[in-house]
Amino acid sequence: MMKRQNFITSVAPMMDWTDRHCRYFHRQLARHILLYTEMVVADAVIHGDRDYLIGFDAAEHPLALQIGGSDPDKLAKASKIGADYGYDEININIGCPSDRVQSGRFGACLMAEPDLVAQCYAAMSGAVDVPVTVKCRLGIDNQNIDETLPRFIETVATAGCTHFIIHARKAWLQGLSPKDNRTVPPLDYDKVRQMKAAYPELEIILNGGLETIAQSLDETQPLDGFMMGRAAYHTPWELTKIDNDVYGEDAFTMSREDIAVLMIEYAASREGDDRSTKAITRHIMGLFAGQPGARLWRRTLSESNAARLKPSECIEAALNAMIQARAAA
Repeated sequence: MMKRQNFITSVAPMMDWTDRHCRYFHRQLARHILLYTEMVVADAVIHGDRDYLIGFDAAEHPLALQIGGSDPDKLAKASKIGADYGYDEININIGCPSDRVQSGRFGACLMAEPDLVAQCYAAMSGAVDVPVTVKCRLGIDNQNIDETLPRFIETVATAGCTHFIIHARKAWLQGLSPKDNRTVPPLDYDKVRQMKAAYPELEIILNGGLETIAQSLDETQPLDGFMMGRAAYHTPWELTKIDNDVYGEDAFTMSREDIAVLMIEYAASREGDDRSTKAITRHIMGLFAGQPGARLWRRTLSESNAARLKPSECIEAALNAMIQARAAA
């Protein structure tokens, strides 16, 4: 497959999923993919336990910090903190549809306030030297996106934004849960492609419902990149195709067992002083997805975790179970 120049591939920021351990795992599968944190509220970045909230392993680069908020001054302060921590990009969330986010006046509800988003963007970009990007939806509720989406993009672009990640669905702020908002509103990839045609000078990244690297490349022929979400989490081995299929590098040669060993070593290095490492076992449930023994892998991880083994011991037990099962087959 032909190498695509200046093409951006990424794993979406996902609450309760893309923590530092998940990101470390994903980095073992793809060198060039851009990784994102979970969304962190600006106030939390400013006032919270920063090492816990936004700390990361150097191996995770390239890495972006996603921030939620609607106060330009707070967003600027949080962006500066993130940049000083060493993040390669700062992203503002204009896509999350949860009630908690709406009550704080940020996330997808800001699709209705492009002028405020432009103010927030200007404050953030003025505070840092790294790129600041926007992740948004097609629109919200009963908006006529043929009118409101171009207006949103034009307004925010006027503030200096050149990079938009568009989740190709509307968000319904009333009547649908955040989970349903990821699947129920219909996808409209054509609308995202129309935005690129209308604003060719901007970087437009496609997000939403992308299941494979082949599909992602096909749907983004005129675009500047793609962002995978749940598929990257549930079938992470798909990420191993990126370096070769997108960036023209040698094909991925490590086995799933090799990656499991790396994750045993990583877990052992973290579990002594980081109680959150227990999340590693759920992040790697999909390592053997679609392979013989996948159910055994998941079951052993779950049972070992329930038995209160250390994360490294859980992964080692699951790997040994896989090796023994294959030897007996």
